[in-house]
Amino acid sequence: MCRHLAYLGPPVPLARLLTEPPHSLLHQSWAPADMRGGGTINADGYGVGWYPGDGRTALRYRCDRPMWADAGLPALAAAVMSRGVLAAVRSATVGMPIVETAVAPFTDGPWLFSHNGAIAGWPDSVAKVASQLPTVDLLTLDAPTDAALLWALVRARLRAGATPARAVAETVTEVADAAPGSRLNLLLTDGTQIVATTAGHALSVRRADGLVLVSSEPLDDDPSWEPVPPGRLVVATTATVDIAEWGSP
Repeated sequence: MCRHLAYLGPPVPLARLLTEPPHSLLHQSWAPADMRGGGTINADGYGVGWYPGDGRTALRYRCDRPMWADAGLPALAAAVMSRGVLAAVRSATVGMPIVETAVAPFTDGPWLFSHNGAIAGWPDSVAKVASQLPTVDLLTLDAPTDAALLWALVRARLRAGATPARAVAETVTEVADAAPGSRLNLLLTDGTQIVATTAGHALSVRRADGLVLVSSEPLDDDPSWEPVPPGRLVVATTATVDIAEWGSP
C-alpha cells in the first residue's frame, strides 16, 4: 500500500526527507521494504505538504504520476525549507481513481493528513458512518476514496473541538468496528505535533537533536529508529513521543 512520513524540527530542505536518504520516500516509491496487504510499488502519485516560514497554513504539492517521473521534484525538494513536513507516495486500491486529488496529503488550514491502508468492504461497510457527516462535507470530498472519507471524519471531529489524538483514535475505532479487517495507518500533523496510528501496516519513529520523524519505513540505518507495535496511537512532538493503544488516547 502507500508509504508516508511526517517531520517536525529545525528547518530542512524537502530533499533531506524525500530524495537524499538511502531509503528515502523516493526510494520507497519503487523499492518499498514492507508492502504487507498487497501491492509491489507506489506508482499512483505522490504529495508533500509543508509550512512556509513561521506560517500556520500548510502549503501542498500533489502529482498523479510516480514520484520518480516528476522532473520538477529535484528542484522543488532542494529549494523548499520547512520545520514541518508530511509526504506520501500512493499505491491505489483497485477500483479507486488515479487522480491528483486522491493523493495525500489532504489539507485544511494547518492540518496535513495521510492514510496508508484500505477500508475493507468499501464503500458499503462505511455507508452508515459516512451518513453522519454534514452533506456539504460529503459533496466536497477531494476524491471518492477511503482516504478522503477518513480525512473528512477526522476533520469533522477536529472542528467539533476534539484533540488531534482523540479525533484520530475515535475515527480509527469507528471505522474498524464498521469494517473489520481494515488497514488504518493514519498520519496527521498541524506543524506542532504528529499523530499516527498503526493498524495493518508498519511504522517507525526517530527522535533526536530536537527533531522527530515518523515514517512507514526507516529512511536509513540510524539505530535510533524505533518500530511501533500494531494497534498503537503515536503522539509526537520534538520534545516527547507517547505511544499508547489507539482505543485510549
